[in-house]
Amino acid sequence: MSSTRSARTAPETETADAPRHPVSRRRLVGAAGAAGAAGLLAGGASGAAAAEALRDAPPAPLTSIGANSVRFHGTHQAGITTPLQAAGHFAAFDLAPGAGRKAAAALLKRWSATARELSEGKEAAAGTGSALDAGPAALTVTFGFGRTFFDRTGLAARRPDGLAPLPPFSADALDARRSDGDLWLQIGADDALVAFDALRTLQRRAGDAAVLRWQMSGFNRTPGATDRPRTARNLMGQVDGTNNPRPEDPDFDRHVFVPADGGQEWLAGGSYAVFRRIRMLLDTWDHLSPERQEHVIGRRRSDGAPLSGGEETTPVDMNKQLADGSLAIAGDAHVRVAAPESNGGATMLRRSFSYHDGYLDTKDGPVPDAGLLFVAWQADPLKGFVPVQRKLDRGDGLSRFLQHEASGLFAVPGGAAEGEYVGQRLLEG
Repeated sequence: MSSTRSARTAPETETADAPRHPVSRRRLVGAAGAAGAAGLLAGGASGAAAAEALRDAPPAPLTSIGANSVRFHGTHQAGITTPLQAAGHFAAFDLAPGAGRKAAAALLKRWSATARELSEGKEAAAGTGSALDAGPAALTVTFGFGRTFFDRTGLAARRPDGLAPLPPFSADALDARRSDGDLWLQIGADDALVAFDALRTLQRRAGDAAVLRWQMSGFNRTPGATDRPRTARNLMGQVDGTNNPRPEDPDFDRHVFVPADGGQEWLAGGSYAVFRRIRMLLDTWDHLSPERQEHVIGRRRSDGAPLSGGEETTPVDMNKQLADGSLAIAGDAHVRVAAPESNGGATMLRRSFSYHDGYLDTKDGPVPDAGLLFVAWQADPLKGFVPVQRKLDRGDGLSRFLQHEASGLFAVPGGAAEGEYVGQRLLEG
């Protein structure tokens, strides 16, 4: 049984998935606003006295980051068009031996209920307690099904064509133990403890129905850390995501979400997620001059503007020539090779997290185990990710500084309506 910690509400804000709305908030323990916090931090006798005086005071309302929430129910699952959160976890589970369709349905029902409770700032069953003092912090949980899920549940006849195995790419060095899976979870939140609590709670609620296959954690810039909203930067220091399709674009839904007439009713309003763990060869990259780095990408490092001129959002002029007659955007520059016009119009929504997992021992000494947990959303991976990655695999100057180490493709159902759980139309249809 879930419980609400307090009944404070916060100012209403919006996300692209759904309105971030006033919600019940978890109680702040041992504090009553900035004055109380200052007293506690002072330490010593004065801090103890302040804590004693405030013990029975009513809790102050949470504001800003902690107060934001994203609605769980809707046409699409949360976490696809939701603004990037600061902390993210990705995990894949395999159904336990003997756990078939009925067990999978019960699991998705439990998981959906838990995700809804947590996204509303409530304490869920099997919670860790690590997020009791926090609000929902824009928490989202997104569920997807791998190719093998349909075999294990006796639903192979309803497996969508878009889940055909991804073709091999020459730059791949994939670890099968950290790839694929029956079930896939994407968790995001603007507070690291809220994200961790959601991950552990969902893992606990898997019970005997599913076993963790792999798990990876990532991060992004914290909202409010810059003077104004800005495009994210990756660990190479480059602005990353300028050319992403936007929900206000007239053809956004066509590129990102599966249409109602797509042949699989249960997948209508859903999407396909391509997940890739991409290690960046940062030490090698850092040996390049800033000018050479910009040449590889095709954009200025300082503000993300294309080398063909203008500002960050200025369309890239692929034909612009410099005074010496050379192209401003090199033939193997990343922005040229990855552009939709270079790939027959192929478009996908990239929504990735950076990661750093310490250092790897190599013959040349320790190197960072760091890079990108890449996630690409599209209505059809054969028209989105695959043609672009083939082009990058053959002629992208950036590929020399990347190592693709894990991969997965997952069908992500449409959002659950009130009273439904994610995947219900597949598992009970």
